[in-house]
Amino acid sequence: MLRRTCLAVLLVLSLTAMIRAENAPAGEKKPDSEQGFVPIFDGKSLDGWMGLDGDKSSYYVKDNQLICTATGANHIFTEKEYANFVLRLDIKMDPGGNNGIGIRAQPSKEPHLYGMEIQVLEDDYYADGDPIQLKDYQHHGSIYGVVPAKTGHLKPAGQWNEEEIVCDGRHVKVTLNGAVIVDADLDKAQPIDGHEHPGLKYEKGHIGLHAHGNYGAEVFFRNLRVKELK
Repeated sequence: MLRRTCLAVLLVLSLTAMIRAENAPAGEKKPDSEQGFVPIFDGKSLDGWMGLDGDKSSYYVKDNQLICTATGANHIFTEKEYANFVLRLDIKMDPGGNNGIGIRAQPSKEPHLYGMEIQVLEDDYYADGDPIQLKDYQHHGSIYGVVPAKTGHLKPAGQWNEEEIVCDGRHVKVTLNGAVIVDADLDKAQPIDGHEHPGLKYEKGHIGLHAHGNYGAEVFFRNLRVKELK
C-alpha cells in the first residue's frame, strides 16, 4: 500500500511540474523541447502581424486565441520574415473550417503560389463530397497544390490539434498530433494543381494565416511560437 501511495505522489508531482513548465511566464526555464522558441502571437493583440493594405479585420483576439472570423477573407502575415525555422501551434476548427498557414510567403492574395501554404481544413465536413470533392492536395496539412498530406490524424471539429511545421532548406515536414503527415524534398516536389508555384524556390518569407471563410466556420489558433534554425 505504501509503495502504491509513493508512486501516486510521484505521478502527481511529475504532472504538476509539466503543467508549471507549460504555463511558465516568459523568462522562466522551459522544457528542453521548447528551448529557443519565441512567441509570434502575444495572446492579446495582433501586434507583429500585418494585413494586405493594412486590413486585419478578418482576425480577432479572444481568450489568448487568434481567431479567423466565419466570413474572413483577408490574409495576415508576420511583420518579420523567416528562412529556416520550426513553427509550433495549436489549431481548432468549427465544422467546415478553412484556412492556411503560409511559410516563406510574400504578402499577396495568392500566398499559396508566392510562398507555400500548409492547408488548414476541417476535412470531415467534406468527406461526403458535399459541397466540394476534395483533391488529395487539399487535405489538412498538405502543401497546397503540391504535396498531399497523409490523412486520418486530424481531430474532430471543436477539438484542439497540435501541429509542427519544419522548414529547413529544401526540406518541409509537417507533424500533426504526433504523426508525420508531410515529409517533402522541395527539389523533388512538383505542382499538381495546374499552377506555377514560384514560392517553392523562395529561401525566406513571412509566416501567414490565410483566411478562406466559408460556411459560417471560425478557425482558432493559439500558442504560436517559432524557433529559427541556422
